[in-house]
Amino acid sequence: MPYIFIHGLGQNSSSWDKMLSLMTQPIPTVCPDLFGLLNNKEVTYENLYDAFAEYCNNISGPLNLCGLSLGGVLALNYAIDYPTKVQSLVLISAQYKMPKKLLKFQNIIFRLMPEVAFKSMGIKKRDCIGLISSMIDLDFTKKLNNISCHTLIICGSKDGANKKAAKKLAHNISKSQLHLIKKTGHEVNIEAPEKLVSILRL
Repeated sequence: MPYIFIHGLGQNSSSWDKMLSLMTQPIPTVCPDLFGLLNNKEVTYENLYDAFAEYCNNISGPLNLCGLSLGGVLALNYAIDYPTKVQSLVLISAQYKMPKKLLKFQNIIFRLMPEVAFKSMGIKKRDCIGLISSMIDLDFTKKLNNISCHTLIICGSKDGANKKAAKKLAHNISKSQLHLIKKTGHEVNIEAPEKLVSILRL
């Protein structure tokens, strides 16, 4: 049962490298480059999710999904749509109902940033803005009870934008556990890889 680690927006597949290097046991892992899955299709959430779902469905057997932020949203979406395919789920700094004001503000910031700032993401500035816009109406509130697998909800204690959502996810998903990592912000896989490995027991 492979572990699929799904990076967030502003990250890439290498963002998991430090955490993976700290694992105490060898397990099959894959870290897809999300935007590489699109194969030059328009960068929208719908297209990205369809490409991610196809990627997961092509892997035989049940899966262990671990996603951060955007990766967490994709993992959550997939676990809702394919409950029998997911063995375990880890949601890090993830939302289940998109905070519209926050996303609109984020897009304003992105518009002010130079194009070169998006190079490491593997995505162009206009595509990043378009992706965020396409996510604004996402709301999985009524579908959270579809998730029946063991689920870990993880968030940094300093990640004010996502801590409330983490607590609500833990309340609404059965078989879930909430872990708030002290003195840590949004990018848990980069800021606290040792603590993350410990929680995941890898």
